[in-house]
Amino acid sequence: MTVYIGVDLHGRQQTVAYMDTSDGEIKQYELHHQKDDVRSFYRQFAGEVIVGVEASGYTSWFEEMIEELGHKLLVGDAAKIRRLARRRQKNDRRDAELMLDLLMHDEFPRLFRYSAASREVLRQLRFRHKLVKMRTMVLNSLHALSIGAGLSLQAKLATAQGRARLQQLRLSPVLNQQRDEWLAVTDELSTRILTVERWLKIQAKGNAQVQRVQTHAGVGLLTSLCLVHTLGDISRFSSTRKVTAYVGLDVTEHSSAERKVYGGISKAGSRLLRYLLVEAGQTAVKSDDNLRSFYNQVMKRRGKAKAKVAVARKLLVRLFIMLRDKIDYAEFLRRGNRSGD
Repeated sequence: MTVYIGVDLHGRQQTVAYMDTSDGEIKQYELHHQKDDVRSFYRQFAGEVIVGVEASGYTSWFEEMIEELGHKLLVGDAAKIRRLARRRQKNDRRDAELMLDLLMHDEFPRLFRYSAASREVLRQLRFRHKLVKMRTMVLNSLHALSIGAGLSLQAKLATAQGRARLQQLRLSPVLNQQRDEWLAVTDELSTRILTVERWLKIQAKGNAQVQRVQTHAGVGLLTSLCLVHTLGDISRFSSTRKVTAYVGLDVTEHSSAERKVYGGISKAGSRLLRYLLVEAGQTAVKSDDNLRSFYNQVMKRRGKAKAKVAVARKLLVRLFIMLRDKIDYAEFLRRGNRSGD
């Protein structure tokens, strides 16, 4: 006996269409998240239960609940599901029925789902990134305050010496209070960032893939963790082009006949991973002769911005090869061009 459940999920409610293979009867139900016991509704189903839902930004609680109940969850590509609709009318009931029909005929366009561990690591990485952005905003405010008082500390503002000079400034009572409060906020954010980083180091310690990626020049804790947990199962990528497209570092093209037009990168994947790869690439060019030469060549033709992105893409390809072939940086360099770099 198998139970198929198609769910059209929204923030406050969901429409459910389900069918039990024991009787073949299709039933519908509407659940309101604030009034109804959603967990009890799904707990009633026994045997093999397959639940299909469209991917969206507010399904994480639902996905975790279904997994806790032991049901099989499939998350589908919303655009592909809509293209498979046989009718042009669209409402919650039809959407739930469509997903149910796709599940029963094994045509549901499922997406790759991260493991629970990967989801937690990626959440922490995004959380840390936001904390760093907040701290940067605070430092910028302190920098503006110091410039207004005739002192330009620039990068030294974050050092102990710069902080001491900032506290020695003669300011008005209001600015003096703002300076002290901004410094207190900076200390609080720095403490929270360190706490997150300690947790991330523990996650990286026992991960062989993360340790392997970190052997590459310029790749540290954040980049390695984000890369490994964003890509997930490496075997699902058949080529380096698939990886670059997944991360959003592939070049867009709008060509027709003899007219060839190439645009910027697609930016289709993880924004955080692209950011970290660009930062790691700039560190790697300082010690990797091949990457430095490549960066200089692209910079002369296309400028610094495009050169940084090109190095990030090349670095991504290298790291993918290292993960795919289970080799470290030293072995990658020994193989040279035979690795497909």
